[in-house]
Amino acid sequence: MSVQERKQRERAERERLIVATARELAEQQGWDAVTTRRLAERIEYSQPVLYSHFRGKREIIGAVALQGAAELASAVRGATSGVQGLRARVTALARAYLDFAVRNPAVYDALFQLDGGLVYAQEDTPEPLKDAFAALLETLDKAAGDDVHPGLFTEVFWAALHGLATLTRAGRLLPEDAEPRVELLVDRLAMV
Repeated sequence: MSVQERKQRERAERERLIVATARELAEQQGWDAVTTRRLAERIEYSQPVLYSHFRGKREIIGAVALQGAAELASAVRGATSGVQGLRARVTALARAYLDFAVRNPAVYDALFQLDGGLVYAQEDTPEPLKDAFAALLETLDKAAGDDVHPGLFTEVFWAALHGLATLTRAGRLLPEDAEPRVELLVDRLAMV
């Protein structure tokens, strides 16, 4: 291994450590607790080292969001693969999405609530974000029906899931009604 390859590997490892530490801190104490000073202390690197990887907190949030998008795509695909019947697949997708939001609140916020400097729904949208949407579309395109564009239907279904996730996390919806909400969403919006 050349010196250059070793340096690249070490740089990539430092970057992974910064993102993992930011994510851990955000999950424990919220995104307000994530500062370059705290990150530097936790990973035992100087702040200039952090700034050599990320220009600031916004880029760190973006890196966490991209990681989270890949995890969300994997969770949705894992939940729907091998499930027989469109209704069961759409229900599995909805449950997986909502479960992801509950289990990963800081990551969910990085993806959908905070400014991570990422571009959504554009040509230059990063691939992990496109893939997360594609993971939803793979199941929901079949639920859209003949007279509705599958992408548009997926956006509306996703928006409904996001609303449920956000309102539930904020304590605005009763947690014991989570399952009836999923059933209603699948029955009435997806009509499968």
